[in-house]
Amino acid sequence: MADAKVAPKNLMKKPPVKQDNKSNVDRILSELSVPLFFALLCLAGIIAAQLNPRFLVNEIITRLARNLFLVLSLIIPVIAGLGLNFGIVIGAMSGQAALIIVTHLGIGGLPGFLLAALISVPFSVFLGWLTGLVLNRAKGREMVTGYILGFFANGVYQLFFLVLVGTLIPMNNPKMMLPSGIGLRNTMDLIAVNRALDRALFSSLRLGSFQIPWATFLVIGALCLFTSYFTKTKLGQQMRAVGQDMHIAEVSGINVNRTRLIAIIISTVLGAWGQLIYLQNLGTFNTYNSHEQVGMFSIAALLIGGASISKATIWNAIIGVLLFHTLFVVSPLAGQRILGIPQVGEYFRSFLAYGVIAVALALHAWQSKKQAQHQAEEQSAQQAQED
Repeated sequence: MADAKVAPKNLMKKPPVKQDNKSNVDRILSELSVPLFFALLCLAGIIAAQLNPRFLVNEIITRLARNLFLVLSLIIPVIAGLGLNFGIVIGAMSGQAALIIVTHLGIGGLPGFLLAALISVPFSVFLGWLTGLVLNRAKGREMVTGYILGFFANGVYQLFFLVLVGTLIPMNNPKMMLPSGIGLRNTMDLIAVNRALDRALFSSLRLGSFQIPWATFLVIGALCLFTSYFTKTKLGQQMRAVGQDMHIAEVSGINVNRTRLIAIIISTVLGAWGQLIYLQNLGTFNTYNSHEQVGMFSIAALLIGGASISKATIWNAIIGVLLFHTLFVVSPLAGQRILGIPQVGEYFRSFLAYGVIAVALALHAWQSKKQAQHQAEEQSAQQAQED
């Protein structure tokens, strides 16, 4: 009799398992919907643009080496529950300030690059600490706050290098200063430094028709290993706990504010180094504008890779940079081939960056709402079974 009673209960438990499997498939498809959509868009653009495959691959490799470090620097704040770090632009400005100092001192090549990376650390740590203090007072609104902080920091940056340099801050360097002797020039040539770096750290390995900046990828690989290792440490697990639920983490004895502060500081320092890699790859330095789109484009790339404001991985960053910058390469030529207007592709680039962020945030809100409904249904079903 006892066995006869157990069998019906087991039969009744099978349908919920099927529902769970179906919900898991739906969840996976929803997470991959954004990268799949942009992968199809890339394929359509490549076909329409009729690009030389060798040219396209070389461009993607170059852009991957140039931008991936910056995108990877966004992962730790997401894990810590701070969302997408729009304040990464502050780290980029720290790197540029260090680069200006090194350029003024006339130190080029690998020593100059390493010195710039070293000088950027105190700048980025201090500014990251200030950013973290503000974000800890704006819990739940970190992304909007970080975005506004970026505008505020940009104003201070412009004031400092456009007005104070040459007046309160003495500087006598005709190659860097404006003819009036107040403020820095709009652009600085880093070609000499870049060539020296090409021979030293950022040399390229030629594989047939392709050039691989092996040393840059080695640095990026080191950051990937660091991120993977860091998330498994005690501090990394604390950040993950804070990201999942700040209240439970605080009850468990974790110093939530301190943990979030460390996450922002690490991201700001990595952002400064990433900007240095980005600028040396370009070979020119736009003093007042190079940092403005760093946060927007890096966040858009991360979101295209399938990340959200609460979950991001190394693979999201890699896939996102590949897809995002493939579209950047093919969109102008595709617009010219289809409509005869290359400007369409240029407009599409700006639309892509802002549109991806808007769509990704909307999808995240929809997925969160759907998940909450699913949990409510499960709880009501469990209560019905208990009754």
